[in-house]
Order: sequence, then structure tokens, then C-alpha cells
Amino acid sequence: MYSIDFSPTAAEHLEGVKPFDRKRILDEIEEQLAHEPTRKTRRKKILEGLDPQWQQVLPVWQLRIGDYRVFYDVEEESRTVIVHAILYKDRKTTGEIL
Repeated sequence: MYSIDFSPTAAEHLEGVKPFDRKRILDEIEEQLAHEPTRKTRRKKILEGLDPQWQQVLPVWQLRIGDYRVFYDVEEESRTVIVHAILYKDRKTTGEIL
């Protein structure tokens, strides 16, 4: 099992989300990332060529939760998932929301 840490930026992003959506996002993060955060699925993928504004352990992963995107990386040694950003995507591209 992996522990899940939120960066200060991701915590700020969560504060701005409606309570109903926040609960859904947190539930999905726990369900999708606590056990197999690096297994590719329809909703989890590696973002190639992304140069985010945060410091990360490559590769950067994205989890899709409805119109929200969760950007994270994984430290295998410590078995820790670090959530760096939780952003509302709507019709924009990933590059546009970052």
C-alpha cells in the first residue's frame, strides 16, 4: 500500500472545489492511487513531454476524475504518491490548464 501526500498547491486546489466534488476526488484518489498508482488504466496515464511548474519525480502521472485532473508522481522507495495539482479541465487541453 502507498501513502498519499498532498503538496501545498494541491491542498489549495482542493480548498477551492465544491464539497461534493472534493469528497469524490478524495475518494477516487484513495481508491485509484493507494494500491497500484503506476498501473496504466483508462483513467491513469503517464504524461509525456510535460514540463510542470513543480519539482517532480519522473514520470508525471495524470488521473482523470470527471472534469478534474490529478497530477502526481510516485516515489517507489518510500512507497509514496505525491499529488502536486488538482485542476479543473473542462474543454481545455492539459497544457492549457497547467
